Amino acid sequence: MTDTPPEIEQIMRDKLMARSGEERFIMGAQMFDSAREMVKASLPTGLSETEQRRQLFKRLYGDEFRHHRIADLIGDNHTEGN
Repeated sequence: MTDTPPEIEQIMRDKLMARSGEERFIMGAQMFDSAREMVKASLPTGLSETEQRRQLFKRLYGDEFRHHRIADLIGDNHTEGN
C-alpha cells in the first residue's frame, strides 16, 4: 500500500539515484542502525547480552536463517538450540 503519488515517487527515486553509491550505502547502513536500535529498545529489560542478541537477530531476520543454529550465526557457541 502506498499513498505517495507516482510523480512524487519518481522525484524521490531520482534524488536518491543522483547520489553516489557510497552515499546510498551509508544511508542504508544508517537506516539499519536506527532500526536495530528501535528493536533493541523494544526488547524486555534485564536480558543477558546473549539473549538480547538472540532476540534481536530473530526480530531482524525472522525465518531467513531457520536452517542454521542462531547460536552459530550470532557467535554464541556456549548455548544449545535456537
